[in-house]
Amino acid sequence: MGDRDDGEVIDLVIVPANQASAVDLDMIYGTRGAVAKCRCQWFKLDENESLGDIGKAGLRERQLTQAGCGDLDRPTTSGLVGYLDDEPVAWCAVEPRPHYLGMLRATYRVPWDGRDEDRADSSVWAITCLYTRIGYRDRGISTLMATAAVGFARERGAAAVEAYPITHGALSYERRAGTPATFGAAGLSEVHQPTKRRMVMRIDF
Repeated sequence: MGDRDDGEVIDLVIVPANQASAVDLDMIYGTRGAVAKCRCQWFKLDENESLGDIGKAGLRERQLTQAGCGDLDRPTTSGLVGYLDDEPVAWCAVEPRPHYLGMLRATYRVPWDGRDEDRADSSVWAITCLYTRIGYRDRGISTLMATAAVGFARERGAAAVEAYPITHGALSYERRAGTPATFGAAGLSEVHQPTKRRMVMRIDF
């Protein structure tokens, strides 16, 4: 639960994605646009893969498998799902940082440039995506999802949580990385800026 910018209280129910159904995630992502062509797989691709090669059906299947949708006994999942009045409206990707294979590429600058970090350290978790459906935005939902993700990671033994927001001039598909204000409200602070437009924010427990 949280407040909108206009003071209205938002009663958002947030659950691990394995407690959501495949239909719920499909409702959040839809079938058109950039999000349907990604399904939160950009950071999951290894160096020999591309979103286009896998295709929308393959990307959907990967996300559902990673999330473990409908498997209530599964000990791990790849994110959180937010519900407003029983309607699935938001997704947040949060996992141990090494699970994001694309981030481990030698050529990828975020979040590594200028930092002495162990890329294989699974005690550091990362929030890589915050997505809210059209029609439910500008209500503070992303902040609630980010805050829940921090708590979710901490409960599961994380020593730290990172996020990589765009600082300015975000293109439409880049907005899913979140904003400094959103992650600041969730308790993260800036620790590094590897590029002119990308910031590393972090909270240590």
